[in-house]
Amino acid sequence: MLRSCFFHRAALCLGMAMLTLGCNGSSDVGGRGAAGAKHEPAKFAGEYPIHAVATTGMVADLAKRVGGERINVLQLMGEGVDPHLYKASPGDVSQLSRADIIFYSGLHLEGKMADVLEHLGREKPTVAVAEAIAKDKLLQVGEHLYDPHVWFDVSLWRQTIDAIESALAEFDPPHKDEYRKRAEAYRAELTELHEECRRRIGQIPAERRVLVTAHDAFHYFGRAYDLEVKAIQGISTQAEAGIKQINDLVEFISRRGVKAVFVETSVSERNIEALVEGCRARGHEVEIGGQLFSDAMGQPGTPEGTYAGMVRHNVEAMVKALE
Repeated sequence: MLRSCFFHRAALCLGMAMLTLGCNGSSDVGGRGAAGAKHEPAKFAGEYPIHAVATTGMVADLAKRVGGERINVLQLMGEGVDPHLYKASPGDVSQLSRADIIFYSGLHLEGKMADVLEHLGREKPTVAVAEAIAKDKLLQVGEHLYDPHVWFDVSLWRQTIDAIESALAEFDPPHKDEYRKRAEAYRAELTELHEECRRRIGQIPAERRVLVTAHDAFHYFGRAYDLEVKAIQGISTQAEAGIKQINDLVEFISRRGVKAVFVETSVSERNIEALVEGCRARGHEVEIGGQLFSDAMGQPGTPEGTYAGMVRHNVEAMVKALE
């Protein structure tokens, strides 16, 4: 993990915040750390709503759906924000240190925040929701490394509801039945959404089910809904795309007669535009089929600002461009 001067300043702020918490008699609150270590379970003893902090929009949406009116969820990363590159600001560290409970995606999605989250996990309930998924269901990309973009298989993301429900029930036992009921309702909703995705993507002719995007975020989607997935950048946007990668993809698109490629809301369009120009130079016209939500959801208050709305937007964009 690369450590910048910025991180050292953030870590210093975190240390000061933890010291302050200790002086207030709250530092002995235990939780489930980022590394999975278990401590004496913390119990909520404040006034409702519970103050929860979530990293991404997808995780915040989960927490809101299960927690209901019992919790207030602060989301650190807004629309258009790339979690692979996101660094915790001193303000973020302050918000995290004041949280009653923290939810994040995990599997190294929030790579630059990992040390901060691990430290906080020793002090309070800190839950990596995607790490509740069985490892044999994940796509391995290296030794002990897995593709973190699990939310694009709705049936997998449905399993992360368990982590939210369990954490809230343990932290706030008097209201565990409320969390269970909301979790059950949301599981049923996501079961229907998964079948809807399979049905809609199935309407695209099999030979046209090729999804080309800016970075490698959609392999779970491809596996779940039967699409071939290609991307310019790798799983993390920290790695720059090379000329060879673009040229190889231009050759693939031209040879397969792919109709459309897609930009992403949290990734620069520059590489996709280079792809379109490269195909045109080879005599193959490929259009930009639309903008997909990948590592961030849409603006709050819009349909795309919810997990289900984001998924539906992506599916409809793909169907419209590739049918």
